[in-house]
Amino acid sequence: MTEHLTKQTFLEKVFDYENNKEWKYQGELPALIDFYADWCGPCKMVAPILEELSEEYAGKINIYKIDTEVEQELAAAFGIRSIPSLLFIPKEDQPQMAQGALPKDALKDAIENVLLKEETVN
Repeated sequence: MTEHLTKQTFLEKVFDYENNKEWKYQGELPALIDFYADWCGPCKMVAPILEELSEEYAGKINIYKIDTEVEQELAAAFGIRSIPSLLFIPKEDQPQMAQGALPKDALKDAIENVLLKEETVN
């Protein structure tokens, strides 16, 4: 299941930007965050794909959703201008943003190459 984040849970599970200037990921697993809004058509296309991926990659990555209408401060903190915007957060690397409704195979590629690449090397 994908999990919806509020500002509070984001600060705890992802990045405490109020206390850290430098990026410091708090999570145990790599993460993918979907910045979306209920009125956004392309977001609705991505949502079921992300649900499928959250099951396929259960225990390997966390998939989170942030409603940009509700969590405007989080959207602003990441400079979200268009949605859907997907933030890929590797465990040890800088996060990478992708914009637009990516098809499932592109999302899987990004998960394998951005989020899980450290694990395949070791």
